[in-house]
Parts: sequence; C-alpha cells; structure tokens
Amino acid sequence: MTTIGLIGAGHIGSTVARLAVAAGHVVVLSNSRGPETLVDLVDELGERASAATAAEAAAAGDIVVVTIPLKSYREVPVEPLRGKIVIDTNNYYPQRDGHIAELDDESTTVSELLQAHLPESNVVKAFNNIYFGHLLELARPSGSEDRSALAIAGDDEGSKKAVADFLDDIGYDTVDAGPLSEGWRYQRDTAAYGTPYTEGWGTADMKPRTGDADRVRDLLAKAQRYRDMAG
Repeated sequence: MTTIGLIGAGHIGSTVARLAVAAGHVVVLSNSRGPETLVDLVDELGERASAATAAEAAAAGDIVVVTIPLKSYREVPVEPLRGKIVIDTNNYYPQRDGHIAELDDESTTVSELLQAHLPESNVVKAFNNIYFGHLLELARPSGSEDRSALAIAGDDEGSKKAVADFLDDIGYDTVDAGPLSEGWRYQRDTAAYGTPYTEGWGTADMKPRTGDADRVRDLLAKAQRYRDMAG
C-alpha cells in the first residue's frame, strides 16, 4: 500500500485519487482553497482518503502528484518533497498561464520547469495527455487485452519504475518516452496528446478508445517540435 499525496484535486487529481483508492492505496488530497473544501470528495472516497494542506500532502505522500495550473508551479512546496517522487500532470496553455519565454522558445519543457523548482525531487511526467473522464473509464486489470498504456518521462530510472508500478496498480501499462527533455512528445497539440485514448478528440462527440502501447509509441515517434513545423 502506497500513500499518494495530491497537490491539486481538480479533474485529473480527483480521478487519480479515485483510481488509487480503488486499487487499495491511501490518498491525501489538497487544493488551493483549503482542506475544508474537500470534505465531499473525501467522504465519497472513504476511509483511505483525507484532506490536508499542500505541504501536508507533500510530506505524507510516498508518491506526490502535482496537478495544478502551470502558472502556479512555483507555489509547490519544496522542502517536504526533497528526495520524493513527484508526478507532474501539467500542460502549458498561454491563454491561462501567461507566456513563459523558455517554453515559447522550446529551450525547456513543462516538467523540466517543475524539476528545476524541485531540484532534490525526482519528477516524472504522466497523466497530462489523457482526458480525465477517459482516464477513469479506460482503466483495466493487468493482462487485459484492451488495456491502455500511459506515456511517462523522467530522468531517474528508479522513480520511473515506481511510477510504472503505480500505474499498473490503477489500471494502465506504461510507455517510457525517455528523459524529461523528451516530455514535449506528448504535450498539447502533438499527435500523442489526447488522440491515443479518444475518438473525436476535441469535438463534442469524444469517446474513449483503447490506447495500447504500440499506438502510443507510434504517436510519440511522430511528434514534431513547433519550431520544426515552422521551419
């Protein structure tokens, strides 16, 4: 049994919490509005769930999921995350986050920004390229023929293994996309963003579909940098 700390309890955070509790893990949830605003979600999740501050959730988690708007990444507590595995679910949306120069010129990636903020943590990028409703619907037991695979990226092999084990617990295989610097391969507007797991991605008729490992690998390989497409 692993304790999963969640910094952020929106669509992705609450879905990961549901899957984790169903798999027998403990979750400690937090958000920017305070633990008292999470009472209903905690009650829904049951005895394996509790609410806390972000610092408390960070301290409690064996694995900590950061799932907040990217513009707020500097508010993630540093000290309680030292030496810990941190799953980053973030995407860059300039219309929401404001323009971030090093992302606009592609000199870094979203998860590398969080890693730079948390230099003594081990950041692994996951969950950012799947619609939250489909994340819940597509979970399958290990060995299922219609099991989907989620892409991960990270610089520490042991941390990636721990995240892959967690993903297996909650219903997913894993495709290793490489180091954090390769995380751009499944950021927004790439071939591997949304489409592996969704029919009609971006339309009102979106439906979940199995995103098996071969499909995910193929789409990761087809990804192009914006600068390359412009050139």
